[in-house]
Amino acid sequence: MCGIVGYIGKPKPIAEGLEALKRLEYRGYDSAGMAAYDPKEREVMCIKAVGKIEKLEKKLKGINIKASPFLFYTRWATHGGVTEQNCHPHSDCKGNIWVAHNGIIENYQQLKEKLVGEGHKFLSETDTEVIPHLLEHAFKGDIAKAVQKVVPLLRGAFALVIIAKQDPTRLVAVRKSAPLLVGIGKREYIAASDPSAVVGMTKEVVYLDDGEMAVMSDKGYTVQDINGNHLKKKVDFIDWNIEDAQKGGYEHFMLKEIMEQPETIADTMRGRFGKEAGTAKLGGLEVVGDRLKNIERVHILAMGTAYLAGLVGEQLISEHARIPVDTDPASEFRYRKPIIEKNTAYLFISQSGETADTLAALREVKQQGGLTLGIINVVGSSVAREVEAGLYNHVGPEIGVASTKAFTSQLALLAFLAAFFANRKEKKLPEITEGLKKIPGILARMLKDTRQIQKLAQKYAKIDNMLYIGRKYQYPIALEGALKLKEISYVHAEGFSGGELKHGPIALIDERVPTVALCLSDSVYEKMMSNIQEIKARNGPIIAVATEGDKEIAKIADDVLYIPRVPEPLAPLLSVVPLQLFAYFMALLRGYDPDKPRNLAKSVTVE
Repeated sequence: MCGIVGYIGKPKPIAEGLEALKRLEYRGYDSAGMAAYDPKEREVMCIKAVGKIEKLEKKLKGINIKASPFLFYTRWATHGGVTEQNCHPHSDCKGNIWVAHNGIIENYQQLKEKLVGEGHKFLSETDTEVIPHLLEHAFKGDIAKAVQKVVPLLRGAFALVIIAKQDPTRLVAVRKSAPLLVGIGKREYIAASDPSAVVGMTKEVVYLDDGEMAVMSDKGYTVQDINGNHLKKKVDFIDWNIEDAQKGGYEHFMLKEIMEQPETIADTMRGRFGKEAGTAKLGGLEVVGDRLKNIERVHILAMGTAYLAGLVGEQLISEHARIPVDTDPASEFRYRKPIIEKNTAYLFISQSGETADTLAALREVKQQGGLTLGIINVVGSSVAREVEAGLYNHVGPEIGVASTKAFTSQLALLAFLAAFFANRKEKKLPEITEGLKKIPGILARMLKDTRQIQKLAQKYAKIDNMLYIGRKYQYPIALEGALKLKEISYVHAEGFSGGELKHGPIALIDERVPTVALCLSDSVYEKMMSNIQEIKARNGPIIAVATEGDKEIAKIADDVLYIPRVPEPLAPLLSVVPLQLFAYFMALLRGYDPDKPRNLAKSVTVE
């Protein structure tokens, strides 16, 4: 969601803060702002703009001050409309204290009513603005002590970064249920929402946990609990470079990340094959190896694309390791008062490791003593730190809002997990492990020529509705294809199981509604062919994703995208890729930026 950059150290040109903020654009936003302390004038300058960061950049053009401390912020509206007044940072009545906030203050209305009654003047409709006014009451020359008094009054989830004109040598950052880290430089520090903003200055970071506060100055930093007790924190190292978070010659991050998938899947698999064919070596799970011996069930919890990866994983593990698997959206799981079983492994999948609903479900399971595992991309993220054991994707930063390379990496890891659980039952899965070894090379060949998919997008660019159908392993891929299309091209698209077609969706079929049918030469091929015939009987156009060598499909489908033959459980790693590209080209042809879809954020850090 919102992106925060706070800096303190040797005064820097404010353009450097702007560059750091740009690296957080992918999180999603509707406006941007900054507040910077000019040590020469001893004043705070605040500038805000609605729309893209470029609009803020235009307003800052010609302003050449060197500032420290400063705040930069991208807002995603939750309370109050998209206006300059509502954009952060917000200040108190005196313009002394400035706050940037990611999250929601649930009791802001009560706090605001009290503050208004005491004479405070509010300029925005936001929940955030209560914070600087509360700090104004508590401030006695020491901003850190004021923060310690105010934070206990706030209910909700938040990450706060705060500066004060009357205490200009310090920057304060506080975390409660929203991601925040501190980048450690040479007598300079950055508080930020994620590592992308920090990596241009330093690779050393401290991840704050809930209830922790970092107090920074040009002389050093401390991490404290909210009572002021000093804490010892581990310093982590960012294992990727700033170039990894750049487009690398591609027009968009999404296209770059699609094209990177042969390499990223290879990176995911590196070191995870056992010595014998059909075996998996998952070092990240060794710490709970004894507990995994008694596992009788797996429960997968995730949101969005990660949830759809979980649906594929459910079939992989249940079919091949013969362990019952449940998969739920994390947002729904905890509201049904779940029964946490000691012989169940709860697997949480999250690219960012900061997904609010997934974290809430994780904490519910931990509170009841359940075994928690994770599949996470971002090292040091909240999910990564809170699960008992887990597996990293190792795909580098994923900047595109629509997940691509993280999704296929998740599929690969779930295939490894199926082999891992099967191995614990003295069963080997050579079809899966040996098949996985071939996937990067096959994908590289598939991605050499995308012209057919571009032409297909040109043919259908003006449609308003589309259906996606699949069965078994391809059913979640139908859901994922529909999700990708709707989120970046704004075409209304729905995914269904082929078996559900006659239970409602077939009523939508006519010559204006194309259907993408995932019809591979697998165990459900004949059933899918019957579905396609039903659609054609109602004049519905068919775009088939099929296996190379299938001549029958070409006789009935309007268009066919062929993929190479691989073992059925691994086919989702290939079949999803043309759907990613189709969504990408559809967005371009319809005039939309696939990296910045409206109303969406890369990391959903509030519920």
